[in-house]
Amino acid sequence: MFYLDSRQIYRASELDSFGWLQHGFGTRHAGVPALFPQLATVKQVHSAACVAAGGRPGVLGEADALLENRPGAVVAVKTADCIPILLADERNRAVAAAHAGWRGTAAHIVERAVEAMGTRFGTAPADLHAAIGPAIGKCCYEVGPEVAAQFGLQGRVHLDLAAENLRQLANTGIPIARLYVSGLCTMCGAQFHSFRRDRESAGRMYSYIGITAVH
Repeated sequence: MFYLDSRQIYRASELDSFGWLQHGFGTRHAGVPALFPQLATVKQVHSAACVAAGGRPGVLGEADALLENRPGAVVAVKTADCIPILLADERNRAVAAAHAGWRGTAAHIVERAVEAMGTRFGTAPADLHAAIGPAIGKCCYEVGPEVAAQFGLQGRVHLDLAAENLRQLANTGIPIARLYVSGLCTMCGAQFHSFRRDRESAGRMYSYIGITAVH
């Protein structure tokens, strides 16, 4: 279940049970970079590329998923209609943040992120939890035939990117009970930035996940 906290950040209550984990999906009113001065991000290029942050802050190259397992480190992606996905490996205490627009979804960015976590951290899909945050919903996301064809559809359609990413996550072997979907549409909700609604005046929202520092 997703809820809005006092900082104007949406959280998945299922992830709150992990004391070592911090996460959230910021709204347009959330000051996520100010909360995490050492935040790691990437220049997002609508790809299937994944980068291991390794405790480094700042912009870490061109990619659409960031992986991390260092205590005190936080990684984030920025969205304004695209899908933000946060992954948490409860056994190995490793995390990832992924950005999936239609191009990244067609390139299976979330599947590549799960594979990369397996290679780098020994993550098994059975140990993963995945949260899909606020993004443009099927209600508002009409696409033309060329985009529709990327998903086996014909003509102009209302595309459900969240459902497609959910299907891909399930295909990796993550248990269905560990897949959490906000169901919140950024174009419908005034608390969110939406590129399709606001075009060039749209800002970006930060979705973040990290490992609590060891004291």
